[in-house]
Amino acid sequence: MSTNPIPDGYDSLIPYLVVRDAAKAIDFYKELFGATELQRMPYPDRPLLMHAEIKIRNHVLMLGDENPEMNVLSPKSLKGPPPISVFLYVPDVDGVFSKAVSLGSTPQLPPTDMFWGDRYAKFVDPFGHHWAIATRKKVMTPAEMAAGAAEFFKKRPA
Repeated sequence: MSTNPIPDGYDSLIPYLVVRDAAKAIDFYKELFGATELQRMPYPDRPLLMHAEIKIRNHVLMLGDENPEMNVLSPKSLKGPPPISVFLYVPDVDGVFSKAVSLGSTPQLPPTDMFWGDRYAKFVDPFGHHWAIATRKKVMTPAEMAAGAAEFFKKRPA
């Protein structure tokens, strides 16, 4: 029997989040996004998760507890915000944003109609990770987006 070098269901880019209290993070993502837990791999000698996987719709998200001894740090241990964010399209950006805040997330940008046709919002989850969520409202042509961007940035200070 041969082994598939790319396991079924793992053929896309997979974010891996390092968090403090991965078990709580799994519960948070289940509650907020309806995630399904796929697996937990605890350390053999302590009550932390070295690896876990959840599925949001049909996409895998991997996560694990921080481990400073191995220089695996969560955003809570780093100075400043993480240099990346996770982006997810959702059916109701306003509802998901409101739920995220009610579950302890810090709002960064309330749901806003954007020039590229999405209703878009940003928040920081209780584990320090930055999320952007959006609901597509209108399919825009490149010319419409360019005109919208020019108008948007005209209103912003330099």
